[in-house]
Formats: sequence, C-alpha cells, structure tokens
Amino acid sequence: MDLYRDGIRYGETCLSDTQADNLGAITPGMVLRQFKSISWPPSPLTIQPPGLKTAVNLPTYFYTDNTRPSTQTVRILGQAVEIEATPTSYVYRFDSADGIQTQSPGGPYPRGNITHNYLYKGTANPSVDTVYSGRYRINNGRWTDIPETVIVPGTPLALTIVEVRPTLVAPTAP
Repeated sequence: MDLYRDGIRYGETCLSDTQADNLGAITPGMVLRQFKSISWPPSPLTIQPPGLKTAVNLPTYFYTDNTRPSTQTVRILGQAVEIEATPTSYVYRFDSADGIQTQSPGGPYPRGNITHNYLYKGTANPSVDTVYSGRYRINNGRWTDIPETVIVPGTPLALTIVEVRPTLVAPTAP
C-alpha cells in the first residue's frame, strides 16, 4: 500500500488500519469504508409511454439520466479525501424481482435500448439500481481507483399494465 501524509507519498508498506492510523497514514481500506458509507444518488427512472401506464405486449422503454460522476469530500485522519463515484452500470428491474445489468443508461423512444414487453395486465414495480465505481485522491493528489463498487438501489415506481383491444367503429355520416 502507498502511504501518504499531507497529500505526499512517502512510502509503501503493509500495515493494518490501526498501525496506519497510529502513523497518520490513510489506507485504501479506510477510503473503501468511506466510499461504501456515503449516500450516493439513486438514479431516477423514466418510463415511456408516460403517465406510469403501459399496455400488454407493447414495448415499454426505460432510462435514466444519471450518467455523470458525483464527488464528495470527507476527512480521514484530518486530511481531505475527495471521493468520486461514477455510474458504470445499471440493473433494470421490470418488476420487483430479477433484472438485467447493462452499461447503458437506456434512452427514450424510439432509439432507447432498454425495453420490456409485459405479458400480463395488472401492476408492476420497475426500478433501476445504479452500480458506482469509484476513485479517490488525498489533498488534491493523484487519483487512485477504488477496487470495489457500490450498488445504490432505485426507488420502485407503480406501473399499471392494461390490455388494449382494437375495436372497429362504423364511420359516421358526413
């Protein structure tokens, strides 16, 4: 592990967090714990057709606009540690159970690439979970990747699925 004091790299060694704390050094494990404890933003889910209503066997489009990094600064051992979380993949759940994981945030009709055809009428609770990858830097030093990800669950939406039946209507006289 690289050891830093006041943002300056001064060595490399294997230390426990307690030993590093006694030396005033920040470890990757300390940063990882902070990364996992920060509240990163959930991705807002947009569904088309609009109005939280779709039809059986109609392609329903799903997407989010959460694609940019979020940054938060924390203090560890008195030093400023900037942690950046970037959405790198998404788990779209078309109901409350299984989902598909993709690197795409999806998109609106007609070019969106995250769609689902519901085969039944009723209700569903779709959501999108966001998988964040992270990196950090100490006192504006060089960026270092965080080796693990954080998953932020999305808020389920109440989607109504209706059955649409075509009906022939006699033309009206002019």
